[in-house]
Amino acid sequence: MEDCIFCKIIKREIPANIVYENENVIAFEDIEPQAPVHIVIVPIQHYENIMTVPAGSDVMRSIQIAVNKLAIKYKLAEKGFRLVNNCGADGGQTVNHLHFHLLGARPFGWPPG
Repeated sequence: MEDCIFCKIIKREIPANIVYENENVIAFEDIEPQAPVHIVIVPIQHYENIMTVPAGSDVMRSIQIAVNKLAIKYKLAEKGFRLVNNCGADGGQTVNHLHFHLLGARPFGWPPG
């Protein structure tokens, strides 16, 4: 996708503080963090949202592995963290490339708003 900001980050056309990468995903610090730890986890292959990922794909497994490794790296595993995926306009998705927000190092309430 030519206009996708996450695709441009993946291609290193736009700078980002990349904190994790494997063959299927890349993770980088959010430029407008909502918590002391705010990492965006993105599949390297462009999927518009979670509804477009084929069932049983390696992408979701790789995202889970990234979440686990990052939660340990940033010491979030013991106290907890929030993992967010917004899907579609009503779900609050603003970049049409599947991504997850890993937020932590502060308490969170419910509902999120």
